[in-house]
Amino acid sequence: MGTNKSQVSAFIARFSPEVASQFRRARAEVRSLCPRGFELVYDNYNAFGCGYSTTEKSSGVVISVVAYPKWVTLFFFHGTKLRDPAGILQGSGSRIRSVRLDPHSMLQSKPVRILLRQASARFKAEFDSAPRLSTHIKSVVAEPLPRRPGIKPKRVRATARKTALAV
Repeated sequence: MGTNKSQVSAFIARFSPEVASQFRRARAEVRSLCPRGFELVYDNYNAFGCGYSTTEKSSGVVISVVAYPKWVTLFFFHGTKLRDPAGILQGSGSRIRSVRLDPHSMLQSKPVRILLRQASARFKAEFDSAPRLSTHIKSVVAEPLPRRPGIKPKRVRATARKTALAV
């Protein structure tokens, strides 16, 4: 396999041009807020994401950018502790909140930028003591769902008691 940078580029290229572009912009924005730490990359079954962590462990993730076939979402891993006067955070879990970047211009909105700065500022000391930002591929799924809308997975013959999906 290639370098981490080329692998990430290949993962992003699987998405539609619109989603790929939005993901790149959101990723660049978060990387600018977190120039130190660890970018943890996950190519999962139904999505692709980069989490920005104060450690090499996923438990240290503060913000993540996740691409789905039709949109990009920002996740705030300590979202319940963020001030959200605009009321844009979604979710009802005990910790995590998210913002779907739909429309794409939402990334540049004042409420989203405030949330991003607020989330990264809460962990400023941890990020400051971390090394320069480095990218780590944490997982790559063998057969992901299609990354572009309109492409449906093909069913393949069931083996044992499981049905496999093929692209």
